[in-house]
Amino acid sequence: MSEEKKDLGDQAEEAAKDFKEEAKKTADEFAEGLKSAGGDNKKILAGILAILLGSLGVHKFILGYNKEGFILLGFSIVAYILVCFVIGAFLAWIPGIIGLIEGIIYLTKSDEEFYNTYQVGKKPWF
Repeated sequence: MSEEKKDLGDQAEEAAKDFKEEAKKTADEFAEGLKSAGGDNKKILAGILAILLGSLGVHKFILGYNKEGFILLGFSIVAYILVCFVIGAFLAWIPGIIGLIEGIIYLTKSDEEFYNTYQVGKKPWF
């Protein structure tokens, strides 16, 4: 009887070990699929938003750079207000050019390079 219990215990341990390994494998596959689907990598979204709405700093907010996003947004608002006094016409294009350049840089980097530079390394400008 006790040998039967040992056999059942060994079988249960083996089954639990197999289940744990299978669960880990499934979790790793899911994480890899999520990364390839853009779960952690915001490259395309940030790049397109930088090109289209770069002067408003939307791409900075997407990447989690709130301070830099507010800098671009504030500069744009001040420049648009100063357009009434003509000097704003010379300033209003600057945030848009910054967004365009950053959008092109984002989209031309490889996924791994973008992720390491802007999401892990937290490089806020260019």
